[in-house]
Amino acid sequence: MTNLPSYFDPLLLGVLPYVSVVVFLLGTIERYRMNRFSYSSLSSQFLENRRHFWGNVPFHYGILVVLAGHVVAFLIPRQLLWWNSVPVRVFVLEVAALVFGLLCAVGLVVIVMRRLEGEKVKQVTSRADWVVYALLIVQVVSGVLVAVLHPWASSWFAVAVVPYLRSLLRLAPDLAVVAAMPFLVKLHVVNAYLLIGFVPFSRLVHVLVVPNPYLWRKPQVVRWYRAPAARR
Repeated sequence: MTNLPSYFDPLLLGVLPYVSVVVFLLGTIERYRMNRFSYSSLSSQFLENRRHFWGNVPFHYGILVVLAGHVVAFLIPRQLLWWNSVPVRVFVLEVAALVFGLLCAVGLVVIVMRRLEGEKVKQVTSRADWVVYALLIVQVVSGVLVAVLHPWASSWFAVAVVPYLRSLLRLAPDLAVVAAMPFLVKLHVVNAYLLIGFVPFSRLVHVLVVPNPYLWRKPQVVRWYRAPAARR
């Protein structure tokens, strides 16, 4: 794929990260101040449970493992490169990351199909939900494609992307290396910023609930309540 023109790089890779973080912080604070009880995933399990299980379980476990891998690579890039110095170990790491990425993708497909085909579930799916699903599809698909088309990502992420992300934390964006990355890599990074910025306006805000017992608590059935329409 052809890269975007270079004059988009400062905007998308240098300015957008800060805009998304500011929107995330201000949006979550305002949402909590105005309606703290909306910090929920707004479960539709009561409306349909079978696909709900087979979509949410692989999606959540897949994305959590992949995110954990990103965080580890960001925190200890040198140790990661040491691990990858042995071919067998880097191969195992790459295959594991791809498997969990595919697991996440399969779960996301089931979730979206459930929303499209289940009439009751579709009725409680908002426009913000569809925006979230679109962003998640781009994020997951681009991540899987990066793993397939640009292998050994665990190594070049530690060498090229981690210094760029750390430069953002120092408020001195260094775009020299990341701007030369392939289109899919930059798409994956930019779409992550869009996801972060959209969190306060979506059901993704439930990830901010601490403690977060979603992974180990017993299944809960949530009943929806919708106020009756006013009589004409």
